[in-house]
Amino acid sequence: MALRPGFWALLSVCRNSGRRVAALSTRSKPKVKPEVDPLGNEAVAPEFTNRNPRNLELLAVARKERGWGTVWPSREFWHRLRVIRTQHHIEALVEHRNGQVVVSASTREWAIRKYLYSTRNVVACENIGRVLAQRCLEAGINFMVYQPTPWEAASDSMKALQSAMTEAGVVLQEPRRIYE
Repeated sequence: MALRPGFWALLSVCRNSGRRVAALSTRSKPKVKPEVDPLGNEAVAPEFTNRNPRNLELLAVARKERGWGTVWPSREFWHRLRVIRTQHHIEALVEHRNGQVVVSASTREWAIRKYLYSTRNVVACENIGRVLAQRCLEAGINFMVYQPTPWEAASDSMKALQSAMTEAGVVLQEPRRIYE
């Protein structure tokens, strides 16, 4: 194998680059801890601004977009549960009113799919409901709206998903908005 003529010059530059490793010193002094007033940490500010964007939703004071009365599904929600059933999989999403997906669970996820015999049956819907409810509670979402179509509401798999979510502690109805 023939090497290019510039290879040897590059190799000699790399060997003689003059880089040296700095020696670690074992004679370092420990840092002095700054003195902190323990009572100063417990003082409460007289004015407090809560910057949590979900604070008004949790207090049931936030505005709900009402939309037109003839629009279905209704746009009057803070969080909405959507269930998407395809030919091979089931996916459940919790959507915020601005359109962003906050929490989701699907039988496409390997961690869920490996425990299921089928990714489309009633047991799969029930397990998706359990997993989604757990993720919602971890995210701090306790209430959401679920508006199934009449033919979805009658199916056994959707009933299993709803019951799994309510058993886990998620309420599938939002509190009414408090008007000021």
